[in-house]
Amino acid sequence: MKKIAVLFAGLLAAGSAAPGLSLAADAAAPVREIMKDTQTNWASDASDWIDVFEENMLGRLYSKDFSDKYKAAVQNPAADEDSISPFDYDVIVNGQDACPLQDLSIENGQPANGTTEVTVKFKAATCLEGAPNRDDFTTVRFEVIEENGKSVVDDIMVQGEEGQGPISLKATMAQIANGQ
Repeated sequence: MKKIAVLFAGLLAAGSAAPGLSLAADAAAPVREIMKDTQTNWASDASDWIDVFEENMLGRLYSKDFSDKYKAAVQNPAADEDSISPFDYDVIVNGQDACPLQDLSIENGQPANGTTEVTVKFKAATCLEGAPNRDDFTTVRFEVIEENGKSVVDDIMVQGEEGQGPISLKATMAQIANGQ
């Protein structure tokens, strides 16, 4: 009887480690952390800017491919004068100016082809008097994959100009790395 219990326990352990049989990682977890830091950055009392692409976060929250593209983009001489970021704007709010983020929501999509799309919506211009887009929602789509057993962001899709589709941050980083 003891051998059967040990065998059963071994089968349970093997089954829980098998792909497809284990519980899926929380796709929204890395997105929630990124958005928490982004909210802090744009809070009216924010004192120190949190770099959502700093080395530790790149290794924990983003895929290897995303991290590699970011690191290549940072090497481009067109990066910020401080050589901290290849961007001259906040890629999450998709702009240089924003207000404390209002009405933020995070919604998990259904996994498809190894990717789960996590959609984030928020108002970023509510404090900008007279702005025509003051009450508009900004939508950011995070493409999340599972890598090494955890959910990581593989791409960030931001709204393009009116009439233009979403813009891939990975594609933007590749262009920056190529000097475009």
